[in-house]
Amino acid sequence: MAAFNDVLVDFDEALDKYDPVLGFEVHVELSTKTKMFSAAPNEFGDTPNTNVTPVCLGLPGVLPVVNKTAVEYAILIGLALNCKIAERCGFARKNYFYPDTPKNFQTSQYDDPIAYDGWLDIELEDGEVFRVEIERAHMEEDAGKLTHMGGATGRIQGADYSLVDYNRSGVPLVEIVTKTIHGAGKRAPELAKAYVAAIREIVKNLGVSEAKMERGNVRCDANVSLMPKGSEKLGTRTETKNVNSLRAVEHAVRFEIERHAGVLDAGDKIVQETRHWHEDTRTTTSGRPKSDADDYRYFPEPDLVPIITTPEWIEELRARLPEPPAARRKRLQGDWGYSDAEFRDVVNAGLMDAIEETIASGATSAVARKWWMGEISRLAKNADLEPTALGVTPATIIELNSLITGKKINDKIARQVLELVVAGEGTPTDIVAARSLAVVNDDSALGAAIDAAMEAMPDVVAKVKAGKLQAIGALMGPVMKATRGQADAGRVRELVLEKLGIEG
Repeated sequence: MAAFNDVLVDFDEALDKYDPVLGFEVHVELSTKTKMFSAAPNEFGDTPNTNVTPVCLGLPGVLPVVNKTAVEYAILIGLALNCKIAERCGFARKNYFYPDTPKNFQTSQYDDPIAYDGWLDIELEDGEVFRVEIERAHMEEDAGKLTHMGGATGRIQGADYSLVDYNRSGVPLVEIVTKTIHGAGKRAPELAKAYVAAIREIVKNLGVSEAKMERGNVRCDANVSLMPKGSEKLGTRTETKNVNSLRAVEHAVRFEIERHAGVLDAGDKIVQETRHWHEDTRTTTSGRPKSDADDYRYFPEPDLVPIITTPEWIEELRARLPEPPAARRKRLQGDWGYSDAEFRDVVNAGLMDAIEETIASGATSAVARKWWMGEISRLAKNADLEPTALGVTPATIIELNSLITGKKINDKIARQVLELVVAGEGTPTDIVAARSLAVVNDDSALGAAIDAAMEAMPDVVAKVKAGKLQAIGALMGPVMKATRGQADAGRVRELVLEKLGIEG
């Protein structure tokens, strides 16, 4: 659905006439104990405006101090992205007014980032590898968080007032900026999703960020422009801000391509601006005119000395780099025994970490894959959510499987129980007890249901007596119906054979 008066062009039609050009700015919140320039705790979810110091609030006379761990984390990210590390770099003031920035400027890096000139090879769903060039990875501080009250959408438009929480103000960030990306063609949305997924995997693997997109630990600004086929002149770009899920990044890029094509086909011009992503309608709407660097009046931060790196320090940090993601994927596939197609499906679904955590918690690789790729993914699709956003934990899966192997429930009941877990009714064991969902394996109750089924289906009984044991399956339906789907199928089969005097 288009937003307001947007006229969209079919995606394939748009790509027949235009070449998309992409660029991504991914912001990664670092999981340091304290903030970038102050001793305030760097904790998520605490009471608003409690994790602050005079530095966070921009009070007069305060002086910032650089967090060394944050610098080391930034260097680790740069090394993992195959970047060069600056021998000397400094900070700058990015000047702008907004209520979530109490200093009226953001301390960032401008013309001398900590890391630059890198690259990352991105594997797409069919195994094709697309190299994305990294322009820079620079350090900065996060802004506070505004909550807009009284409106229907939670956005500033239509709100009655706004609340500001400065707990996030000053949290260390690394912003990873790509060079202009050409040649993605119709795979542009897929590349966008895969690139952000790769960044998230890298920073989580490094241990420098919790990388939870739903918390805003990883956020993407997606830049899109279109060039008419055969043209060498770049089109005007738009920047969709703060997209915080992999699926949303993919959909935002696709929508902007369709919207740009509609504007250009109508003979109009694209406005260089920021855009807001709306997950409910999967559309973007206009934000504000996009500022260029000059508009921010960057100048060197006078209260911070430059950062000097040495070869020894860099090599010490390089030695801390963990197993590269590609090598990790190869190792996990071998450890889990998944086929190439099975493992590719897991990676494309963004469930590798969830499955790894579930296996580490005690599940077999087959059980972890069965639940994450099966019922959990189905429920997530129906709810229009990421599977990991349903609240299902490894403990949930292990408990469900234990109930199945202990013959307390069967697979059908287990799927029902999982739905109730997602609905917030409790643990699997509690739900089975509260709703009396345990399988019926009492011989008297099963015997009565079996007798009724055999009496109603004499032809099936005759087939079984004649040696066609697979015909027992026809008796299962009535027995399951009589027991509300809770019959122990294995015991039903045994009892049927006993009643007919047939050895199993």
